[in-house]
Amino acid sequence: MKKFTNTINTWAMALVAGVVLISCDKDLLETVPNDRLSVDVFWKSENDARTAVNSIYLDLDSTNIISWDAMTDIAHTNQNFNVEAYVELGSYDATSAKVYNEWRKAYRGIGASNYFLDNVDKVPSTNTALINQFRGEAKALRAYQYIKLIGLFGPVPLVTSSLTLEASRQLTNTPVEELWDFVDKELTEAAALLPAAYAASETGRMTKGAALGLLARANLYAGRFQKAAAAADLVIKSGTYSLYDSYQKLFTYAAENNREVLLDRQFIKDTYPVNVFQLLAPYSQKNSQSTFVPTKALVDLYETTEGKKITDAGSGYNPAKPYLNRDPRLKYSIYLEDDVLPSGIAFKPQPTSGTADAIGSTYIASTTGFNIKKYINNEDYGNPVNSGINIILLRYAEVLLTYAEAKIELGQVDASVYNAINAVRNGRTDVKQPDVTSGSQAALRELVRRERTVELAFEGQHLFDIRRWKTAEMVMPGPVYGITYTNAQGQLVTAEAVAVNKVFDATRHYLWPIPQKELNLTPTLRQNVNW
Repeated sequence: MKKFTNTINTWAMALVAGVVLISCDKDLLETVPNDRLSVDVFWKSENDARTAVNSIYLDLDSTNIISWDAMTDIAHTNQNFNVEAYVELGSYDATSAKVYNEWRKAYRGIGASNYFLDNVDKVPSTNTALINQFRGEAKALRAYQYIKLIGLFGPVPLVTSSLTLEASRQLTNTPVEELWDFVDKELTEAAALLPAAYAASETGRMTKGAALGLLARANLYAGRFQKAAAAADLVIKSGTYSLYDSYQKLFTYAAENNREVLLDRQFIKDTYPVNVFQLLAPYSQKNSQSTFVPTKALVDLYETTEGKKITDAGSGYNPAKPYLNRDPRLKYSIYLEDDVLPSGIAFKPQPTSGTADAIGSTYIASTTGFNIKKYINNEDYGNPVNSGINIILLRYAEVLLTYAEAKIELGQVDASVYNAINAVRNGRTDVKQPDVTSGSQAALRELVRRERTVELAFEGQHLFDIRRWKTAEMVMPGPVYGITYTNAQGQLVTAEAVAVNKVFDATRHYLWPIPQKELNLTPTLRQNVNW
């Protein structure tokens, strides 16, 4: 159900309309600010509190999480004039629009949370549980933004209340460990305030499980593995969540709001849509944009159905038939040669195919010959900019892999670790990779990292993973490769994106620069090293 999303959109418009009406009345202008809702007219009821907390959800991430993967080895920004392409090529700096937009969006969400938490106690209510729930939602949503900011920028300002103009000009960088302490405390408090579930009409709100799942993610990012494992274990043992039966259908309308989803950004066709179909689908699908496309580096990570890497001796991998006998998640995540597209035609990306999707047929067609399949639904073909599919931000499979990775790093490998990994590998009816039953710490570390990469591809985790693993400098640099096909001379050829050479400078690219606009406005901020 998507009533909650519809309600958010309606109430957000009401908030804006209220401000506009105030600003149009000259008498009121003298007493009521026209850039916010004054305490003189707001914070008078529980409904005001609900309206305010609902508005914070508008700053959750959406399709931008897919762009994060395109700035790693597993995907590629298809058009070289997009701002993400400059990050891939290492030709960005503190003036980059991508860098600034991610900063601005996160702090806008933090500001909305701060404003709510600063004022919610003004609401006259005897329903303490409800007000505490709202408070928990705001805290968890604020922590969500800080997890992202720390992962992207490192030591950012910690802002926990609404700022005056003068105070905003005196912000300083908060040490990363202090930021992680704040996030840990914030999510622990939020989890204690939030319910395990809501009525169907409230689906999409932050729950106790979502707060704990974010707590597990935050501590994994921070390298606090004991805390990460403990938080993930609480989610696992809650019994609230489970893997959705079909990976193939996980990102379809039929699977929305299933028991695997802990947190998502909800959308409604016609009312509150998202353009994910147009953004990702192959060009033949009503001139969709192929904005971000998978790479050969990702495709090669999927095991064979026997559980072997394609580079292993005896794997049976055949470069002439590269998709035969592979982990089913490959074909469920990526459009491959001859797949049926939403329009009913076959996907034909080979340069000689003569189709709209042929490499080189247009600058919009995928330069790797691969397209993202997640979130591309037949129902959206008629109007590609009007999708109502929810964008998943946290799901149970990630929690299982977080638990397994944390325990492996702690050297605490037991049956629960294998159970978590194997649930992801074969806990669905359409994904049945062989069980993992043993391995050294190094071997299990490699395996769980590969599982995270293929299981969560295009879900916004890989950029943060290769940063914390400190592997970006090894996997990122170099050309971008795509499909392998047989050319007119009968030779096997691997497609290569023209004039693309990804760059990663280990001396500075593990963090983005603080946006120059922020440094100009706040001279007390310190720029990241080597920027």
